[in-house]
Amino acid sequence: MTIANYIKSDLAVRLHSAEGLPCKLTLDALSQHYGVSMTPVRNAVEELVSAGVIHRLENGRLAPGDSERVAADLLVTPSRPTSKALEEAVRREVIQRSLQQDADFLREQATAEQFATGRTAVRQIFSRLAGAGLLEHVPRRGWRVTPYSEQDTLDYLEVRETLELKALDLSRPHFNREELQQLLQANQPGRGRSPSRLDFDMHDYWIERCENRYIQEFFSRYSVFYNTLFNSAVTDDAVKSAMAQEHCEIVEALLQQDWRGARNALSRHIRDQQNNVSRMIASLQP
Repeated sequence: MTIANYIKSDLAVRLHSAEGLPCKLTLDALSQHYGVSMTPVRNAVEELVSAGVIHRLENGRLAPGDSERVAADLLVTPSRPTSKALEEAVRREVIQRSLQQDADFLREQATAEQFATGRTAVRQIFSRLAGAGLLEHVPRRGWRVTPYSEQDTLDYLEVRETLELKALDLSRPHFNREELQQLLQANQPGRGRSPSRLDFDMHDYWIERCENRYIQEFFSRYSVFYNTLFNSAVTDDAVKSAMAQEHCEIVEALLQQDWRGARNALSRHIRDQQNNVSRMIASLQP
């Protein structure tokens, strides 16, 4: 649902019900209420005027029309996506553009209309994605997506493997058996009708406990972009189940204090990330 359709449905429901309008029936007041520019408000109002739900008086002012003329399809209470769902949706859009090497600039207003939200919310999301390395703000032009580079990903995985294995070694004195059991429960490959469970944040467990700020700063600075990329590559339950199985192998080895086994399982798991991304890129090809 676009933001214009959201506004149209919301106004139709309010005019038809006893709830009434949320503000004065002017383009400026509606624009301020919905937190968007005039364009989607004007489009929504024009459609409601054509449908007779809103009347345009001779002096140009707007007035409520015949509430009985509201079409049934407009009487479904619309809903905007939650802030978390919105950010995830925008992040997926950015990742897809990155993988497709899409060089077009993202515009705040166009994105707001695409995801049925306000420009302020989009700007806040873009700023966070820029902090994660997914976007770059270019004054007077918009937001440029960071293009995916296979070589950069391979270089990152090589450094990540070295530092994360070191973090695993340093964290041994701080492992808690009960916490490891919880990690094991959070990562379960699907069996029969049981869905797979996958904890994307499992790696943070030993990174947070390694007590080496240089390792922690590396992951804080660089992992957000690549974690988003890798997590987006979990496109079906088969991949999710395989990753959950790899997580379980790491945690089970830690529970048995099989440090070499845990290191080997973690190493294999990290290297598999590139294969998942490669499959995702192939699926995006026309």
